[in-house]
Amino acid sequence: MNVKGWVAGLSVVCLLSTGAEAAGCLKGAAVGGVAGHFAGHHAVLGALAGCAVGHHRAAVQRRQDRQQQAQPEQDDESQTKM
Repeated sequence: MNVKGWVAGLSVVCLLSTGAEAAGCLKGAAVGGVAGHFAGHHAVLGALAGCAVGHHRAAVQRRQDRQQQAQPEQDDESQTKM
Protein backbone atom coordinates (compact mmCIF):
# COMPACT_ATOMS: atom_id res chain seq x y z
CA MET A 1 0.00 0.00 0.00
CA ASN A 2 1.38 3.40 -0.84
CA VAL A 3 1.79 6.37 1.46
CA LYS A 4 -1.29 8.17 0.11
CA GLY A 5 -3.42 5.14 0.97
CA TRP A 6 -2.10 5.11 4.53
CA VAL A 7 -2.70 8.82 4.91
CA ALA A 8 -6.24 8.53 3.56
CA GLY A 9 -6.99 5.60 5.86
CA LEU A 10 -5.56 7.36 8.88
CA SER A 11 -7.51 10.51 8.03
CA VAL A 12 -10.76 8.56 7.99
CA VAL A 13 -9.95 6.98 11.36
CA CYS A 14 -9.10 10.40 12.84
CA LEU A 15 -12.30 11.93 11.53
CA LEU A 16 -14.40 9.12 12.99
CA SER A 17 -12.84 9.35 16.43
CA THR A 18 -14.51 11.43 19.10
CA GLY A 19 -13.18 14.79 20.18
CA ALA A 20 -12.26 13.64 23.68
CA GLU A 21 -10.03 10.89 22.36
CA ALA A 22 -8.19 13.25 20.02
CA ALA A 23 -7.03 15.63 22.75
CA GLY A 24 -3.58 16.95 21.95
CA CYS A 25 -3.47 15.28 18.56
CA LEU A 26 -4.11 18.35 16.43
CA LYS A 27 -1.51 20.51 18.14
CA GLY A 28 1.04 17.68 18.08
CA ALA A 29 0.31 16.92 14.44
CA ALA A 30 0.81 20.56 13.47
CA VAL A 31 4.14 20.79 15.29
CA GLY A 32 5.26 17.38 14.04
CA GLY A 33 4.27 18.19 10.47
CA VAL A 34 6.33 21.37 10.45
CA ALA A 35 9.29 19.63 12.09
CA GLY A 36 9.07 16.72 9.67
CA HIS A 37 8.92 19.08 6.71
CA PHE A 38 12.10 20.84 7.74
CA ALA A 39 13.83 17.57 8.66
CA GLY A 40 13.78 16.16 5.15
CA HIS A 41 10.31 16.61 3.67
CA HIS A 42 8.66 14.01 5.90
CA ALA A 43 5.72 16.13 6.98
CA VAL A 44 3.22 13.26 7.04
CA LEU A 45 5.44 11.07 9.21
CA GLY A 46 6.12 14.03 11.49
CA ALA A 47 2.41 14.74 11.77
CA LEU A 48 1.66 11.12 12.68
CA ALA A 49 4.39 11.04 15.31
CA GLY A 50 3.36 14.46 16.62
CA CYS A 51 -0.24 13.32 16.96
CA ALA A 52 0.82 10.29 18.99
CA VAL A 53 3.09 12.35 21.25
CA GLY A 54 0.48 15.09 21.67
CA HIS A 55 -2.20 12.57 22.57
CA HIS A 56 0.09 10.93 25.13
CA ARG A 57 1.03 14.26 26.72
CA ALA A 58 -2.64 15.28 26.93
CA ALA A 59 -3.46 11.99 28.67
CA VAL A 60 -0.65 12.51 31.18
CA GLN A 61 -1.84 16.07 31.84
CA ARG A 62 -5.43 14.87 32.36
CA ARG A 63 -4.22 12.24 34.84
CA GLN A 64 -2.20 14.84 36.78
CA ASP A 65 -5.16 17.22 36.85
CA ARG A 66 -7.40 14.50 38.28
CA GLN A 67 -4.85 13.67 40.96
CA GLN A 68 -4.52 17.33 41.95
CA GLN A 69 -8.29 17.70 42.17
CA ALA A 70 -8.55 14.60 44.36
CA GLN A 71 -5.72 15.72 46.65
CA PRO A 72 -7.48 18.77 48.22
CA GLU A 73 -10.55 16.64 48.93
CA GLN A 74 -8.41 14.17 50.85
CA ASP A 75 -6.73 17.01 52.79
CA ASP A 76 -10.14 18.47 53.75
CA GLU A 77 -11.30 15.12 55.08
CA SER A 78 -8.17 14.65 57.21
CA GLN A 79 -8.55 18.12 58.77
CA THR A 80 -12.15 17.52 59.79
CA LYS A 81 -11.21 14.28 61.61
CA MET A 82 -8.73 16.06 63.90
